[in-house]
Amino acid sequence: MANKTRFFIKFLRSPNTVGSVCPSSNKLCQAMISGINIDKLDSVVELGAGTGVITNCIAHSTMQSATVITIELDRHLAEDIRREIPEIHVVNDSAVNLKEILENHNISSVGAIVSGLPWSIFPEKLQTDILDAVVENLAPDGFFTTFAYLQGIYLPAGRRFKRQLKKRFASVEISPIIWRNFPPAFVYRCSRAR
Repeated sequence: MANKTRFFIKFLRSPNTVGSVCPSSNKLCQAMISGINIDKLDSVVELGAGTGVITNCIAHSTMQSATVITIELDRHLAEDIRREIPEIHVVNDSAVNLKEILENHNISSVGAIVSGLPWSIFPEKLQTDILDAVVENLAPDGFFTTFAYLQGIYLPAGRRFKRQLKKRFASVEISPIIWRNFPPAFVYRCSRAR
């Protein structure tokens, strides 16, 4: 409960970096890792862990030998996840620095990148820089998944983000709307291969 309260307080203090008033639902978490062969991957990276709801889902779905790295910019949230899910690598840094983070873990490319970042509130340069880092470090047969809130697709940054995905990935699938999430959301599942 402390994590949810902390998440809500962070949203009130900084709505430009925290994109929601509450953590993701289990339905959204399952949709985020569905169809990406997460149980067969050697490495998975999460961008923007927040309270660790999706992180926990990832950690319990990967092989025991897989390297799971979660990147969280907020120091307090990163510390909470490190304490609650000690079997994964928690990095308190920006997703823009993905290449350096992977190099520090001796990973040249990653099998899946799962993102909980609030894309629709990011300025264009930040969207571009993070997506460039994702594409540069994703394995050729890897998957990138992220979600968007239903209302976010109508915002200029949300529309721009969708265009950026289609420009960078050969395949961009959109899940059905997950109504059992607040706010309702959908998942983008992207791959460089068709």
